[in-house]
Parts: sequence; structure tokens; C-alpha cells
Amino acid sequence: MARIIGGIARGCPIRVPPGGGTRPTSDRAREGLFNTLASLVELRGARFADLYAGSGAVGLEALSRGASHVLFVDRSAAAVRTLRANAAALGFTGVEILFRSVQRVVEIMPERAFDVVFLDPPYALSDSALTSVLAGLIAGAWLQPDGVCVVERSRRGGPPVWPDGIITIRNRAYGEGVLWYGSGS
Repeated sequence: MARIIGGIARGCPIRVPPGGGTRPTSDRAREGLFNTLASLVELRGARFADLYAGSGAVGLEALSRGASHVLFVDRSAAAVRTLRANAAALGFTGVEILFRSVQRVVEIMPERAFDVVFLDPPYALSDSALTSVLAGLIAGAWLQPDGVCVVERSRRGGPPVWPDGIITIRNRAYGEGVLWYGSGS
């Protein structure tokens, strides 16, 4: 079972959706993610988006570390049920959960202005589909001008193709996954 690794809910368990369709971000990768984010943005009071959220481990970690609002988006009914249960068990406020495709949410909900947008799409998601979502984030003003966008992808794949408006700032590998960091320019 996964757990929150930092902040006010440190050590609290997080359920994972049944079946093999969800690949939660590992504790090690989440630790690295939040250590890196701490050097890039102020998490206390931040607005955070967890896209392709699955169990919600990353967004719940953000709330535990002081984010004021997290938008979770996933199109899997099992993932959304598990995410709702996890959020309720932890008792966080500032939780918004959407049961929809990420692509559709990005298209219909512009101007969200997040400090951090985290995307952990299925490794099978095509590069072109990911590029389309990233372009939609910029076109829809989802990222604050000094915000950070992080994409988790398989080590076997290449880096995301950042649209104009996001510049690459770094990447880090954790096991099978790589976290790619971009910043609003």
C-alpha cells in the first residue's frame, strides 16, 4: 500500500485502484518530485493540478505539504472512486475531482492558472496525444507565468515536446519512470 511521505499527513496510507490499470508514482519518485518542486515554487498555498491522477498520491502529497487547492482528473471510474475515498479518509479541504478525460477537461476549462501541473499519463499514451494536452494547457492558460509543469513518462520514451510557453528546466529518472520538468516562460 502506498502512503503519504511528507507534510501533515505523513505516513497515512493511500489506497490504489484495483487491477493493473493504475501505476502509482513511487515513494522515491514522489520524494524527488517534491524536493525539486520545493526549489522551484512555493507549495504552501499553491494551486496544483494532478492530471491522470489515479489514486491521487501526488496531489494528496501536495495537499499534505501545504497546497491550498488540488484539481484531480482521471477518466477511470475505479481510480476516481479510490481517489474520493483517499481524499475523504485524509480529510483535506481544497479537493476538486473530475471524472473525465484529461484532454476534454483541458479543452473545456480554460484559465485555471495553476502553480504546478503534474501529468502522469499511461505510458501507452502516444507522444502526439501528450503533446496535444500540453499545448492545450498553454492555450487555456492553465499554468501561472512562473509555474512548473511536470510530466512522468517511461524511461523508454523520449522527452515530452513542450509547446511554446514552456521551457525545459530539468529531468530526473526514478526506476522505470522519468520526471520531466518545464517552466512557464
